[in-house]
Amino acid sequence: MYSYLKTTFLFFILVIFSSCIDKKDNLKPSPSDRPNILFIMSDDHAYQAISAYSDHLIQTPNIDRIGKEGIVFTNASVTNSICAPSRATILTGKHTHINGKVDNLMPFDTTQVTFPQLFQKAGYETAMFGKLHFGNNPKGVDEFMILPGQGNYINPDFITKNGDTTIVGYATDIITDMTLNWLEEKRNPEKPFMLMYLHKAPHRPWWPTPEKFREFYGKELPLPESLFDDYSNRGPAAKRAEMNLLTHMKYSYDTKVWPETIKQMGEVLPEVPDLVQAFNNIVDRMTDEQKALYKPLLDSIGNDFKKRWPSMSDEEKMIWKYQRYMQDYLGCISSVDDNVGRVLDYLDTSKLAENTLVVYTSDQGFYLGEHGWFDKRFIYDESFKTPLLIRWPNKIQAGITNAEMVQNLDFAQTFLEAAQIDVPDDMQGESLMPLLTGKHGDWTRDAVYYHYYEYPAEHQVMRHYGIVTKEFKLAHFYYDVDVWELYDRQNDPQELHNVFEDPKYADVVVQLKGKLEALRSQYGDSDELNQHYIDLHNERMGLKH
Repeated sequence: MYSYLKTTFLFFILVIFSSCIDKKDNLKPSPSDRPNILFIMSDDHAYQAISAYSDHLIQTPNIDRIGKEGIVFTNASVTNSICAPSRATILTGKHTHINGKVDNLMPFDTTQVTFPQLFQKAGYETAMFGKLHFGNNPKGVDEFMILPGQGNYINPDFITKNGDTTIVGYATDIITDMTLNWLEEKRNPEKPFMLMYLHKAPHRPWWPTPEKFREFYGKELPLPESLFDDYSNRGPAAKRAEMNLLTHMKYSYDTKVWPETIKQMGEVLPEVPDLVQAFNNIVDRMTDEQKALYKPLLDSIGNDFKKRWPSMSDEEKMIWKYQRYMQDYLGCISSVDDNVGRVLDYLDTSKLAENTLVVYTSDQGFYLGEHGWFDKRFIYDESFKTPLLIRWPNKIQAGITNAEMVQNLDFAQTFLEAAQIDVPDDMQGESLMPLLTGKHGDWTRDAVYYHYYEYPAEHQVMRHYGIVTKEFKLAHFYYDVDVWELYDRQNDPQELHNVFEDPKYADVVVQLKGKLEALRSQYGDSDELNQHYIDLHNERMGLKH
């Protein structure tokens, strides 16, 4: 009898122990253990136009709220400052020379695994609404409604799993409506979610709603200090770029002067026919009711332009274009901020906020008249740096800032670690979790790598790669030149003086060149790969080099 009881007891203990081992080996976090992820990204939203960074242009209380309740990164940047490549880097956690999307023309390598796929596989419900900008069937997404290509501000078309559709209204409002509808009506409340809420705004050609148009038209915005930069203290790249407000911004397409008014100015104002047609296409998309709201505003712009034009100097034309540009650009951002507020309010009222990691960022920075420019592409700060604000209640201390060198390359790893999902070994970024949770000693990166490829092409920004630290920026422009530029970020924050040849910086050049080569090796970039992408680009563009 004793032997039987002893055997039974040992068997019972063994079963319990085996069960514990099995549970430990197969332990997965419950939905309540894993945060929801809400990734909010706008298109071409300059950090200078977010009041958490600077309030000299606009107040953005709702976007700021994310930073006030979390963290604001002041040295966040991109690996390649152009729309589709930036998005490919975010989705894959890899530099563009690895995922194939080096520019807006080159195809994305569809064999690459994206982080939404990993979330979906790990039991998250996934959705994407708004602007993806490449591919019509995003991988790893349970539900999506995305704009084709750049999309339209007014009465936009959308690609869905069930076919294309057109929705009457304003893109920023519609994308938010879709997002809220999914959160309220369609998602499975038993599962954590990973939601990508992606705005078209404030991408060119900057069409605000009629209400925001009225609010911002006529406002006089402060001029940037470098508006009339003559590029005299840099290399040929700045002078060659075609994104100067005076020379390259169009009166009709960009500043909203009626094409008929332009024609009345005669041959003095040649406009690009394709862009004139693009302006007309936007107006043609409007309903009669929408046209009635926009027409008085467009008439006012045209009348003001006609009255001023005969006596305007080049300097006055530059300023006029800048003001028109900023009025429309900021009007678009104001709508983004309003709609971000709608989503944040929903998270609060639905009790989702406490377990939701919220990110606000842009696909890159943008020039708001600095150096006389609009657009992006350069390694210079206004293009290279991007806004990044993150909120995660009970994980991130509220109201802090961080100046570490972080990149969009890091987003995928960060989200995966936060969700307790294994990170693939071939991802190239670093998780921001140490910086989010106060473990700064675990963060070791002191420099980031940048590479821009799309040349010769629109805006003619020359190919270049470089390294950026908190103190310095070293860039190598190549293809049809061999030019180096070095900027002292502490003493020359506007990056107006290339000190590469200055003897005082000789040791810095040597040190940074060594670090740059180490980074290129670490990330798998090389001169041979550069030539490969040059050949592909030139073949696609019908160019010889």
